[in-house]
Amino acid sequence: MAAPHVLIVEAPYYAGIAAGMLLGAKRVLDEAGATHEVVQVAGAFELPGAVRLALKAMARTGGPHWDGFVALGCVVRGETDHYDHICTQAARGLMDLTVQFAVPVAFGVLTVHDVAQAEARARDDEMNKGAEAAKAVLAQIALARRWGV
Repeated sequence: MAAPHVLIVEAPYYAGIAAGMLLGAKRVLDEAGATHEVVQVAGAFELPGAVRLALKAMARTGGPHWDGFVALGCVVRGETDHYDHICTQAARGLMDLTVQFAVPVAFGVLTVHDVAQAEARARDDEMNKGAEAAKAVLAQIALARRWGV
């Protein structure tokens, strides 16, 4: 069976945080022998839309083909309720795509109270959430393949 091909959709609003998570995700995918592409969007709110555009492109043109998607981003709580709306809609949008289209989508979006919490989850160590998201998408791809989806 061919190696998984994964699209990483990155929201680099917090560039240093996103870069650390991206390195973690790429490391895990490379170690697994998976291939990957990276695209960037403005922020976490745009992540579901980008994955949907990729799915539509696959359906319309027959390629490129991705076996799964990793959504990476960071939302830091501020003084307004904007944080709650962005976090809720990003999570709901990605989950809706997973359920509606039976496609592996990993949620690598940090929802934190401050930048220090995000930095702790973007370091090159066992707590890297980009790496965790890549592991999750690989597990979902394996399950989809096992069930012939």
